[in-house]
Amino acid sequence: MERPFDGVRRILCVQPHPDDCELAVGGTLAKLSREGREITYLTLTDGSAGSREVPPEKLKEVRREEQERAAEIIGVKKLLWLNYHDTRLPHSGEVRNEILRIIRSEKPHLVLAPDPWLPYDVHPDHRNAGLLTGEAAFFSALPSVGEGEPWEVRLLGFYYTDNPNYIEDIGDFLKLKLKALKAHKSQFGSEWSSWEVFVKSIARFYGEIAGFKYGEGLKILPTVLFHANPLAGVL
Repeated sequence: MERPFDGVRRILCVQPHPDDCELAVGGTLAKLSREGREITYLTLTDGSAGSREVPPEKLKEVRREEQERAAEIIGVKKLLWLNYHDTRLPHSGEVRNEILRIIRSEKPHLVLAPDPWLPYDVHPDHRNAGLLTGEAAFFSALPSVGEGEPWEVRLLGFYYTDNPNYIEDIGDFLKLKLKALKAHKSQFGSEWSSWEVFVKSIARFYGEIAGFKYGEGLKILPTVLFHANPLAGVL
């Protein structure tokens, strides 16, 4: 896992809500996009429950526009949406097959998703997004599962993880990450100063583990470890 991006040309970042890719690994994605990697966002829900002031129908429009602006800042040109209702992303074969179909269509060498085993994360969209993406990445290589031409995903990286096995130095890209996050005004605008402190604190936490000033952590695993392998958790 020392050089997980070697040979990676296409990346699919799966997020439960608009803003998760930037909040978790925006610096890494900005860095990779400027190295010429092709990055696609797949957003699973409409983000309509993420405000106490804006009505859900209006909010989902606002959040799509905000995500488009933030993605442009990061350097992401392709955005895909499944539009499940925010807070109601089901853990189902239907959603898994939709993600699997997109994996086979986009043919990513690396897939990113939330770590579904993050302690104390009570949000079902985050847990289900991570589990469903892991399942889809694993089953994508099997021709008898789902539709489309099989595609083998070599690596899956879990973000929002407390157990990283890889940390990317984002010292030169933290400002760009923060700029992208500020584009999500409905989420961070009114309390931006607190969020900026939080984001920098998380980046310092990861960075100190690896000897960087600022870092972003991932738990990166080969998909061959995704079934009946007791060693997966110790890598």
